Amino acid sequence: MKINKACEKANHVCDKSQYKEATLLEKLKLMLHLVFCRACRNYSSTNKKLTTTIKDANVDCMHKNEKEALKESLEKAIQEQQHQP
Repeated sequence: MKINKACEKANHVCDKSQYKEATLLEKLKLMLHLVFCRACRNYSSTNKKLTTTIKDANVDCMHKNEKEALKESLEKAIQEQQHQP
């Protein structure tokens, strides 16, 4: 499966566009490329779905101090396991 340079650039601009980093000219070139390239349309569609899914995920992450406490607890448990006969 070989991807040509035009598709590589289009995929890069697609990624940039999702993060609001693409210029207007890049977006216009991407739209024109998507008219003719089914593979890049599929890539773009999949990227949009992934971005939407991640934004809507409502994931609650641990705070740094909670991670550190968990890490220390795990290290202590590992050390205790290793010192048991």
